[in-house]
Amino acid sequence: MASSHCFAPLVFLLLLVGCSGRPIDPHATNRQPLQTSRPYNIAHRGSNGEIPEETAAAYIRAIEEGADFIETDILSSKDGVLICFHDVTLDDTTDVAEHKEFADRKRTYEVQGFNTTGFFTGKYPIITFEEYISIALDAPRVVGIYPEIKNPVLINQHVKWADGKRFEDKFVETLTKYGYKGSYLSKDWLKQPAFIQSFAPTSLVYVSNLTDLPKIFLIDDVTIPTQDTNQSYWEITSDPYLDYIKDYVVGIGPWKDTIVPVVNNYLQTPTDLVSRAHAHDLQVDFFSANTYLFDLGCMDVVPVNRVLTSPSIPMQVHPYTYRNENSFLHLNFHQDPYAEYNYWINEIGVDGLFTDFTGSLHNFQEWTSFNDKNASSLLHKIASMVSSYEKA
Repeated sequence: MASSHCFAPLVFLLLLVGCSGRPIDPHATNRQPLQTSRPYNIAHRGSNGEIPEETAAAYIRAIEEGADFIETDILSSKDGVLICFHDVTLDDTTDVAEHKEFADRKRTYEVQGFNTTGFFTGKYPIITFEEYISIALDAPRVVGIYPEIKNPVLINQHVKWADGKRFEDKFVETLTKYGYKGSYLSKDWLKQPAFIQSFAPTSLVYVSNLTDLPKIFLIDDVTIPTQDTNQSYWEITSDPYLDYIKDYVVGIGPWKDTIVPVVNNYLQTPTDLVSRAHAHDLQVDFFSANTYLFDLGCMDVVPVNRVLTSPSIPMQVHPYTYRNENSFLHLNFHQDPYAEYNYWINEIGVDGLFTDFTGSLHNFQEWTSFNDKNASSLLHKIASMVSSYEKA
């Protein structure tokens, strides 16, 4: 009888774990820590080059392929549920137009100065912000999250919460609920890494009063002003503005064509945006980070130029978006995504890349990593040298 009494609770516990899909301890210290020795592999809307964007399957696939961070866009439904979805309408990524029962729900709203008509609201269902977080916490290694406060002006105009709070408040409350806290590279941050991103600078300033998590200011095309302050690209990338915004953010996330202009699908002379951003130093909690990494036995994988030598680092630059399809690869790269990665990492010197193809970026970084001395890496380096010799 004693053995049966022990067995029953064990079976019940296993059933609970199986049903919830969550580990008993999602923060186990034996998980492989976040790598900080090379530019971050940021899975743009998940591994959406293979699987529909912003879905659980896309995020799980990105983690399998080696993503450091899984990126998402956070919007709110009309009833205040935070969801992972890029567009303010459902037309482009769902089959809502085929459902006549929803025809009367089509609306027209002003979005960033333009009237937009659509449906504002299977196998790859829309997931919530909390479900997205759970995917990262359930990963077998430490995987960061990179959520965007999407269209905050529109959301705050059309969604009202009973407690009178703003979209940004609900956004940060969700992160806090799941234990996300800490400044960039601090011990708390390394345990559960997260960047908060937005195209709206006023939202980033606002959430700076709610959390010390690092923020990234997203920068659109040179022709598009900021959605909340109507400032031009030239104003928000000026040195005085970078001096101002660095008090609230740890980096910028520019569209890559604003860093290196493109004419007729050929790259032109790079601008000085990356070097000017890097000239703005940020203070980081490097002592706390060092102590945490030493406790994990990971000091050998931390670059001396990133954490160990100084309490200050350059402002981060995380451009978007890198795609493997030929139609998105500039002609300079001869249809080779690895050539594009090499250019942006080793010539332009960015600190992270938003990519639709997590696996290809991970493979490139593994093959070219100074820490990686395996046979695959060696063969790739030999092939690269042969290729360079032939071109010469």
